[in-house]
Amino acid sequence: MANPTMKRYCTAGFLAVLALLAACHNPQAQVPNRANFTAAINDYLTQRGHLCLAKYEWPITVTAADRQARSLDAQQMPVLEALGLVTGHDVGEAREGVVGAATAQPAREYALTTEGQKYYLHVPVVIATATRHVTHPADFCVATLSLDRLIGWEKPQPLDGRTVTSVLFTYNIAPAPWTQTPDARRVFPVVTHAVENAGTQQLRLGVHLTKRGWIVDELSG
Repeated sequence: MANPTMKRYCTAGFLAVLALLAACHNPQAQVPNRANFTAAINDYLTQRGHLCLAKYEWPITVTAADRQARSLDAQQMPVLEALGLVTGHDVGEAREGVVGAATAQPAREYALTTEGQKYYLHVPVVIATATRHVTHPADFCVATLSLDRLIGWEKPQPLDGRTVTSVLFTYNIAPAPWTQTPDARRVFPVVTHAVENAGTQQLRLGVHLTKRGWIVDELSG
């Protein structure tokens, strides 16, 4: 006679396998419709919807040449220091002189404070071009995007062995409060532009079909 307890365990295990198989192949989620593309964009923005400043590695050194050229770091680091997000100290910068001897030039090195560390997110940042595909492990991120409205999508088509399309949408944005100070708005124009155009600027993301449904390309990289 079969053991009733063992029978229950076998039934539970069989149902778990069926659930796993169903999750791996979901025909309804594979349909190219508004609900499925909305789910794909929401999933992507939940994981990667951060507006970051391409400041991947710290500390950051601003040299005399940077200040003379008014580089982005030369303009932004003093503002971040005044806001308490970074702390700076003067360092000597070794440069080759006319006759090849190293001479000390004034420079300032900036490191994140405890408050600034809150914005240094250890979330992969993918930089893709036609010739390079680079992933940075962390970045200084100052706002979070969420889906405002799904506008539409291209007709799905086969490409390199998978079915692909692109989705067009507008976004909402939640910026860090300090980014709205006058000095921060001045030296971080990308953030200012993103905030001012929330709900109207259209973004596009590539997506492709998997057994579980549609997924933004970047999440499979």
